Amino acid sequence: MSNLTLASAREILDQYSCKETKLVTSREQKAELQGALLLLVEQSEAENLGVCADNLSQGYQALASYLKAFGYRVPFEVEECQSEDEAVYIKFNTGKMSHYAESYTGAYRGVLVACQAEDQQVNGIYGHLPLDLFA
Repeated sequence: MSNLTLASAREILDQYSCKETKLVTSREQKAELQGALLLLVEQSEAENLGVCADNLSQGYQALASYLKAFGYRVPFEVEECQSEDEAVYIKFNTGKMSHYAESYTGAYRGVLVACQAEDQQVNGIYGHLPLDLFA
Protein backbone atom coordinates (compact mmCIF):
# COMPACT_ATOMS: atom_id res chain seq x y z
CA MET A 1 0.00 0.00 0.00
CA SER A 2 2.91 2.35 -0.63
CA ASN A 3 0.76 4.64 -2.79
CA LEU A 4 -1.82 5.22 -0.04
CA THR A 5 -2.44 8.91 0.63
CA LEU A 6 -4.24 10.53 3.55
CA ALA A 7 -7.18 11.27 1.25
CA SER A 8 -7.46 7.67 0.02
CA ALA A 9 -7.01 6.37 3.59
CA ARG A 10 -9.92 8.57 4.70
CA GLU A 11 -12.06 7.26 1.83
CA ILE A 12 -11.42 3.69 2.94
CA LEU A 13 -12.09 4.41 6.62
CA ASP A 14 -15.16 6.52 5.91
CA GLN A 15 -16.81 3.39 4.48
CA TYR A 16 -16.73 1.96 8.02
CA SER A 17 -17.46 5.10 9.99
CA CYS A 18 -20.71 5.94 11.74
CA LYS A 19 -22.74 3.56 9.63
CA GLU A 20 -24.13 0.08 9.99
CA THR A 21 -21.33 -2.33 10.72
CA LYS A 22 -19.57 -3.23 7.47
CA LEU A 23 -17.96 -6.65 7.35
CA VAL A 24 -14.45 -7.25 6.07
CA THR A 25 -14.90 -10.07 3.57
CA SER A 26 -11.42 -10.69 2.15
CA ARG A 27 -7.74 -10.60 3.08
CA GLU A 28 -7.22 -7.79 0.60
CA GLN A 29 -9.98 -5.72 2.16
CA LYS A 30 -8.54 -6.37 5.63
CA ALA A 31 -5.03 -5.33 4.51
CA GLU A 32 -6.42 -2.19 2.87
CA LEU A 33 -8.33 -1.24 6.03
CA GLN A 34 -5.28 -1.93 8.23
CA GLY A 35 -3.06 0.20 5.99
CA ALA A 36 -5.50 3.10 5.93
CA LEU A 37 -5.92 3.11 9.71
CA LEU A 38 -2.19 2.77 10.38
CA LEU A 39 -1.42 5.70 8.08
CA LEU A 40 -3.85 7.97 9.92
CA VAL A 41 -2.66 6.80 13.35
CA GLU A 42 0.94 7.46 12.29
CA GLN A 43 -0.04 11.05 11.46
CA SER A 44 -2.10 11.64 14.61
CA GLU A 45 -0.84 13.03 17.89
CA ALA A 46 -2.89 10.71 20.10
CA GLU A 47 -5.79 8.30 19.83
CA ASN A 48 -8.74 7.20 21.91
CA LEU A 49 -9.98 3.67 21.36
CA GLY A 50 -13.44 2.48 22.29
CA VAL A 51 -13.90 -1.29 22.32
CA CYS A 52 -17.31 -2.94 22.59
CA ALA A 53 -17.02 -6.68 23.14
CA ASP A 54 -18.93 -9.69 24.44
CA ASN A 55 -16.71 -9.87 27.55
CA LEU A 56 -13.58 -8.43 29.17
CA SER A 57 -11.26 -11.07 27.76
CA GLN A 58 -12.39 -10.48 24.18
CA GLY A 59 -12.27 -6.71 24.69
CA TYR A 60 -8.78 -6.64 26.14
CA GLN A 61 -7.49 -9.02 23.44
CA ALA A 62 -8.82 -6.68 20.75
CA LEU A 63 -7.45 -3.61 22.52
CA ALA A 64 -4.02 -5.22 22.91
CA SER A 65 -3.88 -6.14 19.21
CA TYR A 66 -4.74 -2.58 18.15
CA LEU A 67 -2.23 -1.04 20.56
CA LYS A 68 0.56 -3.33 19.32
CA ALA A 69 -0.30 -2.55 15.69
CA PHE A 70 -0.15 1.18 16.51
CA GLY A 71 3.29 0.76 18.08
CA TYR A 72 2.30 1.16 21.74
CA ARG A 73 3.26 -1.06 24.62
CA VAL A 74 0.33 -2.88 26.17
CA PRO A 75 0.04 -1.66 29.81
CA PHE A 76 -1.94 -4.69 31.01
CA GLU A 77 -1.73 -8.47 30.87
CA VAL A 78 -4.51 -9.90 28.70
CA GLU A 79 -4.24 -13.25 30.50
CA GLU A 80 -5.02 -11.55 33.82
CA CYS A 81 -8.28 -10.00 32.59
CA GLN A 82 -11.05 -12.04 34.14
CA SER A 83 -13.82 -12.73 31.70
CA GLU A 84 -17.45 -12.69 32.62
CA ASP A 85 -20.29 -13.35 30.23
CA GLU A 86 -21.22 -9.69 30.23
CA ALA A 87 -20.78 -7.25 27.35
CA VAL A 88 -18.19 -4.57 28.06
CA TYR A 89 -17.07 -1.17 26.80
CA ILE A 90 -13.38 -0.35 27.22
CA LYS A 91 -12.07 3.15 26.60
CA PHE A 92 -8.33 3.66 26.15
CA ASN A 93 -6.47 6.99 25.88
CA THR A 94 -3.02 6.72 24.25
CA GLY A 95 -2.02 10.19 25.44
CA LYS A 96 -2.34 9.15 29.08
CA MET A 97 -1.92 5.39 28.45
CA SER A 98 -4.91 4.84 30.70
CA HIS A 99 -8.19 2.99 30.36
CA TYR A 100 -11.37 1.96 32.07
CA ALA A 101 -14.01 -0.69 31.47
CA GLU A 102 -17.71 -0.71 32.17
CA SER A 103 -20.70 -2.88 31.36
CA TYR A 104 -22.31 -2.27 28.00
CA THR A 105 -25.91 -2.97 26.99
CA GLY A 106 -25.71 -2.11 23.29
CA ALA A 107 -25.66 -4.64 20.46
CA TYR A 108 -22.65 -3.23 18.64
CA ARG A 109 -19.36 -5.14 18.77
CA GLY A 110 -16.19 -3.58 17.41
CA VAL A 111 -13.67 -0.79 17.79
CA LEU A 112 -13.88 2.97 17.36
CA VAL A 113 -10.62 4.85 16.88
CA ALA A 114 -10.60 8.62 17.42
CA CYS A 115 -7.49 10.25 15.97
CA GLN A 116 -6.52 13.62 17.40
CA ALA A 117 -4.50 15.84 15.11
CA GLU A 118 -4.36 19.37 13.82
CA ASP A 119 -4.58 18.05 10.25
CA GLN A 120 -8.29 17.80 9.45
CA GLN A 121 -7.61 14.89 7.06
CA VAL A 122 -6.40 12.88 10.06
CA ASN A 123 -8.62 14.22 12.85
CA GLY A 124 -11.79 12.16 13.26
CA ILE A 125 -13.53 9.06 14.58
CA TYR A 126 -13.15 5.86 12.58
CA GLY A 127 -15.21 2.76 13.03
CA HIS A 128 -17.07 0.51 13.54
CA LEU A 129 -13.96 -1.59 12.92
CA PRO A 130 -13.63 -5.35 13.46
CA LEU A 131 -12.43 -6.59 16.85
CA ASP A 132 -10.00 -8.91 15.06
CA LEU A 133 -8.62 -6.41 12.53
CA PHE A 134 -5.07 -6.82 13.86
CA ALA A 135 -5.42 -10.29 15.44
